[in-house]
Amino acid sequence: MPSEPSKPPVKLSLPLEYQQDLFQELRSDDELVILARGLGLLRIVTNLLHSYDAVGNNLVVVVGADERENGWIGEALAEHAAISRTPAARGLSQVNTDMMSVATREKMYAQGGIFSITSRILVVDMLSKLLNPETITGLVVLHAERIVATSIEAFIIRIYRQMNKAGFLKAFSDNPEPFTTGFAPLASMMRNLFLRKPSLWPRFHVTVAKSLEGRKKAEVIELEVPMTDDMRDIQNAILECVEVSIGELKKADTGLELEDWTLDSALHRSFDVIVRRQLDPIWHRVSYRTRQIVNDLTVLRSILHALLTYDAVSFNKYLDTILAAHQPPPGSNRQNQSPWLFLDAANVIFETAKRRVYTGKTIDGQAHGASGSLDSLRPVLEEQPKWALLADVLEEIERDAYFNPSSKDDSNGTILIMCSDQGTCRQIREYLQNMHVRPHQDQDAENDEEEEFEPKASAAFMMRRKLRNYLNWKRDFARVSASLFTENQKALEGFSDQRGANGYRGKAPPNKRRRVRGGSAAAAGGGRAVNSTLQVAEEKESQVASLLADIQPNDIDGAQKEEIIVDSLDDMEEYFELYEMNDLVVVHPYDGDMDEHVLEEVRPRYIVMYEPDSAFIRRVEVYRSSHDDRNVRVYFMYYGGSVEEQRYLSTVRKEKDAFTRLIKEKGNMAITITTDGAVPDPQEQFLRTVNTRIAGGGRLAATSEPPRIVVDVREFRSSLPSLLHGRSNLIIPCMLTVADYVLTPNICIERKSVRDLISSFKNGRLFNQAETMLQHYKYPMLLIEFDQNKSFTLDTFGTDHTTALSTASNPQDLQSKIALLTLAFPRLKIIWSSSPYQTAEIFDELKKQQEEPDPIKAVQIGLVGGEDPSDQSFNQTPQDMLRAVPGISEKNLSRITLEVANVRDVSNLTEVELDELVGKEAGRQVYRFFNRSVIED
Repeated sequence: MPSEPSKPPVKLSLPLEYQQDLFQELRSDDELVILARGLGLLRIVTNLLHSYDAVGNNLVVVVGADERENGWIGEALAEHAAISRTPAARGLSQVNTDMMSVATREKMYAQGGIFSITSRILVVDMLSKLLNPETITGLVVLHAERIVATSIEAFIIRIYRQMNKAGFLKAFSDNPEPFTTGFAPLASMMRNLFLRKPSLWPRFHVTVAKSLEGRKKAEVIELEVPMTDDMRDIQNAILECVEVSIGELKKADTGLELEDWTLDSALHRSFDVIVRRQLDPIWHRVSYRTRQIVNDLTVLRSILHALLTYDAVSFNKYLDTILAAHQPPPGSNRQNQSPWLFLDAANVIFETAKRRVYTGKTIDGQAHGASGSLDSLRPVLEEQPKWALLADVLEEIERDAYFNPSSKDDSNGTILIMCSDQGTCRQIREYLQNMHVRPHQDQDAENDEEEEFEPKASAAFMMRRKLRNYLNWKRDFARVSASLFTENQKALEGFSDQRGANGYRGKAPPNKRRRVRGGSAAAAGGGRAVNSTLQVAEEKESQVASLLADIQPNDIDGAQKEEIIVDSLDDMEEYFELYEMNDLVVVHPYDGDMDEHVLEEVRPRYIVMYEPDSAFIRRVEVYRSSHDDRNVRVYFMYYGGSVEEQRYLSTVRKEKDAFTRLIKEKGNMAITITTDGAVPDPQEQFLRTVNTRIAGGGRLAATSEPPRIVVDVREFRSSLPSLLHGRSNLIIPCMLTVADYVLTPNICIERKSVRDLISSFKNGRLFNQAETMLQHYKYPMLLIEFDQNKSFTLDTFGTDHTTALSTASNPQDLQSKIALLTLAFPRLKIIWSSSPYQTAEIFDELKKQQEEPDPIKAVQIGLVGGEDPSDQSFNQTPQDMLRAVPGISEKNLSRITLEVANVRDVSNLTEVELDELVGKEAGRQVYRFFNRSVIED
C-alpha cells in the first residue's frame, strides 16, 4: 500500500490561518473534525484530497457525499490540478448506481485515484473483495453526524478497519447538534467511527476569531423591519394555537420526557419531527386526538413560515386550502376537525388574513333576498414591509454606485439578494419587475407630478394581478365544492334507498313505521341544505364578480405588462451581448456550501440578506477575509420581534451550546485503549468461534471458520447485514433469485418490512416468492421485521380510535392476508422480529449446529439454464414499477428486463411485440395499461 507523504508538495487554496492549522492537523492525525457551519468545510476537504491526489498512486475513497458535493469536489480538484500543474492528479471518479459493470469498477480501482462511491456499492465491493480494503490508502467520511451503529457507513468503516490497520481515516461534520443528544454522544460517535481524537472548531475558537475579525471585515448594515399590526396579530394567534396544542399533548400522558416541549423549542425547524420520533414507539397506543394534534403542529408551523414569506393574497389562499382540507367530507356527520380550528385565535388568523386582502362583509345566510344587505368588497392588498425597504436599499446602492463609479477593488458592482427558498426568489423577482408600474387608478395622479421625479416603488400592480387570479380561483373553488356536495348528497340518498330495498341489518322491516328524530323534516332538510348551499355559492360568486369588475386591467395596464414581459427579439443580432456585471441583480436561495461558489463567481460588492441565515454570514466573513482586494457591504434584513428573529437567535444559541457541551465532554472523555494494530490471538478466536457454533455440546465438529450468511445485494439498503457482520458472521453478497438470506443449505429467509409486506401482498409478489422458496428449500421462512423506533403492531386503526376494530372477514385486512398465506403454504414459517437487533439474534439461533451454505449453489437456485446472475441490474426501481403494471408477473418480468432497455421502451411496444414477450393475454393487459387514453379516444 502506498505510504502517506509527510509534506504535500502542492499549492493549496487555504489563505486563512485556521484553515492552514486544521489542514496540518488532518495530515498528521486521524480525527473527527466538527466545524461550525459556514466556515468552509468542503474547501478544507478538497485541499486535503488534492494533497493525496497530486502525489503517488494513492487510492482514497470518499464516503457520504451527495450529488452536489461530488460536483463541488470534482470541480475543485480539477482547478487545483490546473493551478498547481500536477500531471499525476486524476481528479474525482464517481461510482454510483448508473450502469457500470463489475469489470469496469475493478479496472478503475486498480488504477487508483480519488473515488466517491455510493455506500451500497462500496460495501458490496469491499465484502466481495472487488475492492480489497487492504489496498485503500485512506477513507474520508462526510456528514459524520449521520453515522450511527446501524448505518451502512458504520458497516463500511468497520470492514475497512478490520482489514486495514495502516490506512488513514478522517471524518468531517459541520452540524454539531446531533453530537450532543443521548448519553456520552461524542464517545459513542467516536466508537462508531473507530477514531480516538475529536477536533472542535466553533466560531468562538481563538484562531477562527483571529482570522475573521482582523482588518478585513465586511461592512454590515442591520435593518430591523417592523411588522404590520395585522401580521403581528396573526403571529400571536398562531403562537397561541401552538401553545394550546403543546399543552394538549402534555395532558395526553404519553409517559415521555416533556421538558423540551415548549413554545421556544417549537420555533425550531425540527420540532415536529422530534415530537413524532418520540411518539413513534408508542404510536399504536396514542389516541386519535393526540395524532391529530401532532399533525396540527406541522400545519401551524408551516402557517407561521408562510406569514413572513408569502404575500397577503397567497397567504390567504394558503389558509383557504388548509381550511378546506380540514373540513369534514360533504354530508358527513363525523366531527373530526382539528382542535385548534375551534379556538378564538383561529378565527383571528382567518379573519385578519382576509382583511389584509379585501374588506367588506361576506354573505349573511339570513338575508339572502335583501339586495341592500350586501356590502361591496373593496381591495386592501397589504404589502410585505420588506418590499419597500428592499426598494430603498436598491435605491441607496444605486446612488452609491452613481457617486462612486470608480472601483478600486476586484469586486463587481453586482447586487446579490439571498433568500430562504425558490418561492421567495420568484416573489422578489416579480416585485422588482413591477415595483415601478402603476395601476390605472394612479395614472392621473402621476400626470400631475413633475416628470423628472420617478414614482415611488410599489407592489400595487403585482398585488392586483394576484388578487384577480385569487378571485378567479375562489369562484371556481366554490362551484366545485357546491357540485361535490350535491353529488355526495345524491350518492348518500341512493345508498340509503338501496339499504332499505335490500333489507340490511339494523333497518326496520318494510311494513313497519319507524320514528325518526325530527320526523319528516329530516328528510326535507337535506334538499334545503343543498339548495341553500348552491344559493350561497351563487351569491358569493356575484359578489366576487363585482370585485373582479373593479380591479380588471385596462389598456394602460395591459400595455405596461406587455412592455415588461414581452421582448420581440427583432433586433437581437444588433443588441446581442452579455450583461455587464455592474448591472446585474442576482436573486439566489441559500444553498449551504454551494453559496461559497456563488460568492466566488459573482464577486458581489453589495449583498442583501432578505432573510437571516447564520451560516451565510460566516461565509461572507470567510470570503471577505480571504480576499484583500474585494470589499463587501451586507444589508441584513429581519422582522423585529418576529419568529424569524427568534429562530435565528435560537439557531446561533443552540450551536454555541452544542460546542460548549462537546468541549466539556472532550475534556472528560476517557482514553480509549484498543488493539486495532495488534494481531488477534488465534486460540482466543478459535474458542470464541467454538462457543458460538456449538450450543450445549453438539456433535458438530468445532471449526475456526466464522459462520457464513449469503445475503442478496439488494438487502444492503437495510441495517441487518451490518448487525450480522458485527456478530462475527462472514457476509457473502450475491445476486440471489430466491430469498434474501441463506443461512444453511436448507434454511432460506425472505425479509419483509411492514411497508414492503403491504406492497408485496398488493401486487401478489409475496405469493410467487413463497412458491419458489418452497420449491428449492426444505425450511423456507418469512421474516416480518419492524422498525426498532416505531410501534410493534399490525392492528388496523380507523379514523376514530373507538372504532379501531380488525375484522378477520375483511379480505383487505393485512392480518387476514397473512392467514391466507399460511393456509396456502403450510410449510412456510413466519418469524416476527421487533427490530434488526432481534433479527440478528434469531439468525444466530437458527444457525447453531447447522452446516454452512454454499454461495455458488445459492446463486444458481432459481436461475434458468444458462442464465448469468451477474447480468441482473442493481437498480430495482424500474422492476418495481413494472410489477405494478397489470399482466406483469415474476415469470415474464425477467424476460422483459433482459429484452427491453427501460420502462419507456416497454410503454412504446406494440401489442404484437408484447404478445411475443409475455403472452397474448398478458400482452393485451400491458398494452391497454400504457395506451388507455389512446384506446378510449
